[in-house]
Amino acid sequence: MEKVSEKIGWKAHWRIDKFADSDGKIAGALRGGLSMFDAQQLFRGAYRGFEEFENNVALNEGLQLLINLIAGTGSGNAWNNANAYLGVGDSSASESPSQTGLQGSNKTFKPMDSTYPQRTNQTCEWRATFGASDANHSWQEFTVVNSNSDSGVNLNRKVADKGTKSSGETWTLSLQITFS
Repeated sequence: MEKVSEKIGWKAHWRIDKFADSDGKIAGALRGGLSMFDAQQLFRGAYRGFEEFENNVALNEGLQLLINLIAGTGSGNAWNNANAYLGVGDSSASESPSQTGLQGSNKTFKPMDSTYPQRTNQTCEWRATFGASDANHSWQEFTVVNSNSDSGVNLNRKVADKGTKSSGETWTLSLQITFS
């Protein structure tokens, strides 16, 4: 008899787009749902580029809620437009499935931009914009959580040093998770 192996794949892709934006005009447009392509075209002189990075650790608390939502057992908030926040923090502590959120002393959580999250086939994308006065600290850890703080259920955590965001800059963080 042939041995059959079953598994669900999870591939995370993160991206940070950076703009000079001291008056907050770009942040407002992005939060309102302006596409990143259109933002890059409209605010070409202010666009400072992007960084992409891969992978993360699925957190036990997030997987447990995900199973509850699939099976209709238990209760909890989905990571939808009404509840989802992207969080950034300043800890470089390694990821561990047993963690329940960001580990740093400086943490900032921003709600979804208009129309996010979005799903295309097996990929879900969350996007949040951090304006000129938001998250002006070291960006070393990342999560998607179903609350505006670590008190919610964190789906995942990623550690990657992406520098320090300064006042007058708008950074947009997006996370795509592809299931297979």
